[in-house]
Amino acid sequence: MAPETPAQGPTPRYFTWDEVAQRSGRGKEQWLVIDRKVYNISEFTRRHPGGSRVISHYAGQDATDPFVAFHINKSLVRKYMNSLLIGELSPEQPSFEPTKNKELTDEFRELRATVEQMGLMKPNHVFFLLYLLHILLLDVAAWLTLWVFGTSFVPFLLCAVLLSTVQAQAGWLQHDFGHLSVFSTSTWNHLLHHFVIGQLKGAPASWWNHLHFQHHAKPNCFRKDPDINMHPFFFALGKILSVELGKQKKKYMPYNHQHKYFFLIGPPALLPLYFQWYIFYFVIQRKKWVDLAWMVTFYVRIVLTYVPLLGLKGFLGLFFMVRFLESNWFVWVTQMNHIPMHIDHDQNKDWFSTQLQATCNVHKSAFNDWFSGHLNFQIEHHLFPTMPRHNYHKVAPLVQSLCAKHGIQYQSKPLLSAFADIVYSLKESGQLWLDAYLQQ
Repeated sequence: MAPETPAQGPTPRYFTWDEVAQRSGRGKEQWLVIDRKVYNISEFTRRHPGGSRVISHYAGQDATDPFVAFHINKSLVRKYMNSLLIGELSPEQPSFEPTKNKELTDEFRELRATVEQMGLMKPNHVFFLLYLLHILLLDVAAWLTLWVFGTSFVPFLLCAVLLSTVQAQAGWLQHDFGHLSVFSTSTWNHLLHHFVIGQLKGAPASWWNHLHFQHHAKPNCFRKDPDINMHPFFFALGKILSVELGKQKKKYMPYNHQHKYFFLIGPPALLPLYFQWYIFYFVIQRKKWVDLAWMVTFYVRIVLTYVPLLGLKGFLGLFFMVRFLESNWFVWVTQMNHIPMHIDHDQNKDWFSTQLQATCNVHKSAFNDWFSGHLNFQIEHHLFPTMPRHNYHKVAPLVQSLCAKHGIQYQSKPLLSAFADIVYSLKESGQLWLDAYLQQ
């Protein structure tokens, strides 16, 4: 009898980059590549825990580095990905697209491995506990100020400043939990995220996740980063997009004056006139009832603690003064790292280049670290979004070294210079728009 032939498994399907690129979501299908394996995410996007848009932004592209950057339990996630696997790249195909720098990508992945070996992805729980306690103490101090000293102008103003500090610092802390950088399991990070953003700030975790992960996936990429959605209806952002807008003869605002009206509709208005109301529309329209329940606990708490002291009118005055002060703090800090940087359509560059061209740092100091929630280390945060913030300064020299080797600019500046650069960049892009707009 002839010997039995060993059973053969199914022959793997092979694909080229051209085939993958055609499934970028503009039609019905969406594919992406992770570690040379090709996944069909067309039906999965709506179930993706991080949101449908953030994963769709990598449709038709290699997503290996963002996959590694965003997930803290990659082995568990890969088990769920098996059902989406449809094949792999053909052996003759490179591991990523020609638009990406192979040497830089390989060296960044080596840096990532080094960072993990150094233990820089491990959080110091005492740091975050003390940080939470300092927020809670400030919150109590704000109420005690009115209770002990009365509701005259000076105690009222001091209370508003303290509450604004609570809101800003709670904003930085919820950012840590949202990025899964405090606990080793997603469950605990999500639970504390709901508490800090919901109970301490009155905002929905799902709304923050929906917007912020898109920003990290494709920073300063038009139509992919929601943080630059004010282009073109309110501002003309970046040199390339501003010239493009001018050549198209589009004018929604007098952009050549945007560096002036930024002071009116930017820092003072974003939270009290927009975010404060939009978050309720978001949770109700998307039926995020758990988020809504957390938000209600915040509003019940502040009404019960401040209305008896101030009355309804006084409470509303305090509340919107706090939102006004917090809004200024939030906008200046969050925009100083991105608005002056390169803004364009998605060019599908490698992870390292994508993050470095869109981010800059502010010099380290005890005040800058506290004031910005360590987001003065924006470059390191964008490269390693799940890294605990207290380790950013430790990885910074390694990032600087890699930048120097590949001739990539690593920008770090004083805090006030970073604020001024927002205005200068708006003035420059506004003038570029005007020149292109007036050109025949």
